[in-house]
Amino acid sequence: MSADTAPRTIASVTIVAKRRASEARMAARRCSRLLERRGVTVTFDPETARALGRRRSSRVLGGRATPPDLYVVIGGDGTLLMVARSIAAQPRPILGVNLGGLGFLTETGPDEMEEMLEEILTGRWDLDRRSGLEVTVVRAGRTIMRQMTLNDAVINKSALARIIEIGLSIDREQVTSYKSDGLIISTPTGSTAYSLSAGGPIVHPNLKAFLITPICPHTLSMRPLVVPDDSLAELTLRTGDSEVYLTLDGQVGHPLKTKDRVRVRRSRQPILMIRSRRTSYFEVLRHKLHWGER
Repeated sequence: MSADTAPRTIASVTIVAKRRASEARMAARRCSRLLERRGVTVTFDPETARALGRRRSSRVLGGRATPPDLYVVIGGDGTLLMVARSIAAQPRPILGVNLGGLGFLTETGPDEMEEMLEEILTGRWDLDRRSGLEVTVVRAGRTIMRQMTLNDAVINKSALARIIEIGLSIDREQVTSYKSDGLIISTPTGSTAYSLSAGGPIVHPNLKAFLITPICPHTLSMRPLVVPDDSLAELTLRTGDSEVYLTLDGQVGHPLKTKDRVRVRRSRQPILMIRSRRTSYFEVLRHKLHWGER
């Protein structure tokens, strides 16, 4: 099954709940009871299965087995980002149930979860295909890391490091060199995350682009850059005496060395996210960010 032919009939669901959150475990039990009453096969990621005493129903995220028709992710955006990376090779629709703070990616709350699931089971749902980033680290001509990320890839210094220098090329054409605290490359989905805090623009998630946003640049002329998402961006670390890290979605870290090259391109497969018909993207901006308020 390709990423563009998501199933309309939901026969199997994997539930992933936020670690150590009692509210998430309660919601996971409610979710599983509803689905099983409707004849849906329910499994859980290993940690959720252990927490609920359902170890026989455990499923490894991103494993080789046939993936479920739907993932229900109960927690905050961080939990959803983890799941999105784990299943990137075999994407399936994700429904996010928000128990966190802002919750830009999680579409519904625990009070509306059951109603939303009923709509999904009867085929009344819409799907967003969100672009991710494929991030590769090349050291001395050898690929040492490759991973997908949904929100952003960030190069930044450690707490005590000096300003770092990062060279940027787009499609192998030299663009500029940044002297700053770091650099963010984000998807439109990630434009409301770290990039926004660093002064980047809000970009609608349906646009085919990604953003390059410097973190505290050491010159007033450096501004965020938006490029087509079929571009290949290559970042070269030119700093030699600082501790520098590449971080994906704020969750996965990888140390970098001088002359390392970080190559970023659009991921081969989109992330499939269930969209609520009750709210729009701009309504979410107004509600979560108090966007446009005086």
